[in-house]
Amino acid sequence: MSGSSMGGAVRLAAVAAALIAGPVSAYDGPEWSPFRDNAVSFATGSSSYEREFVREWEANPPAGFPTLSAANIDATRAAIKRYADVVKIGGWRPVPEVQMQSGTTDPAVELLRQRLMLSGDLKEASIISGHFDFNLEKAVKRFQASNGLTPTGIVEKRTIAALNVPATARLRQLQVNLSRLQQLARSPGKRYVVVNIPAAQIEAVENNRVVSRHAGVVGKIDRPTPILRSAIHQMDFNPQWILPPTVIQKDLIPRGREMQRMKRNVLVKFGIDAYDGNGKKLDPAKIDWNSSLVHGLRYRQQPGEDNPLGFLKINFHNNYSVYMHDTPSESLFGRNFRAASSGCVRVQGIEQLAAWLLADNGWTPSGIEQIKETGERRDVRLKRPVPLYFAYITAWATEDGVVQFRRDLYQKDGLGSQVSEY
Repeated sequence: MSGSSMGGAVRLAAVAAALIAGPVSAYDGPEWSPFRDNAVSFATGSSSYEREFVREWEANPPAGFPTLSAANIDATRAAIKRYADVVKIGGWRPVPEVQMQSGTTDPAVELLRQRLMLSGDLKEASIISGHFDFNLEKAVKRFQASNGLTPTGIVEKRTIAALNVPATARLRQLQVNLSRLQQLARSPGKRYVVVNIPAAQIEAVENNRVVSRHAGVVGKIDRPTPILRSAIHQMDFNPQWILPPTVIQKDLIPRGREMQRMKRNVLVKFGIDAYDGNGKKLDPAKIDWNSSLVHGLRYRQQPGEDNPLGFLKINFHNNYSVYMHDTPSESLFGRNFRAASSGCVRVQGIEQLAAWLLADNGWTPSGIEQIKETGERRDVRLKRPVPLYFAYITAWATEDGVVQFRRDLYQKDGLGSQVSEY
């Protein structure tokens, strides 16, 4: 384990509880885009120490079990049976919107206890009814971790929303996702990478073991990351950024028009070059952002500290112009909700993933660090392409019997907002 990972683990263990803070920003584009003006801050109401716990946990997820393990198919079938039994008895009662934590005494605590016993997160009965004790705190943390929330042990608004998703909806999610698992988990390969879009996490898997799990940033609701199968074939170190169509249409051109009205030039400000259909570099001062010409140009940003791809771009063939990449800005990795890109996937700790992908090429972690430090421009083809899955799994069970749920980020489960907004 690296020094930074050990430090993160120590800090996690040292914090007893934290409040989940949401991002505050007036910018509507991707957080990593150079066109954003407003710095992202955390909402008020929690201490910097508490926010540190959230950031550390979200940015450094535990390895856990592979999402696409074949063992998850039978485990998910067993979870479906369990949730069907809960539905038969009428499901669970809603938990009131009362913030609770260790030491709280309130009638809502008993409803919370009943809710967690039905889902299997709590097994021990309480001696004092209505009192939030140590066993209940552990159960809340288990529930939060298996529902994609930071395990603080504090029952706040987001946790209550997840608790109050009806049992019928959770059962339906498991049924829908079983078919998705069956399509992917039979033979994903001995060595592969999976991006679980709703979880905003990336797994490097070898011999049915998660070698590393990474926090990711995926597409916004209106710019979704696509579901796809491909294979990683090339790594571009210190790459140019070729602006994708969505960024050109939704970010660059509107910003170009806005700045033109102020007698300023968007290309000059952000160090972006424009090229016509013949590959000729154009004079930025001669481009009229109100003309139709700007829609047909190609735009590139040279490598550097402001390049939103960071020092590495991971390539795989697809029809959506998406890729995986590093970033010069890591603030979003420390948040629970990480749908903020234009469809591409940003990877926390990409150096570790790169070293694993290039192991067959003879690369070492120190070699990756060196090219990052020197800024050398280099493209490397993998000796053996590594299978890649962009999957959409919102509900599954793992071989240890833990049932996992994630937000239905793009509402593909057919259940509306009740399983997507928490």
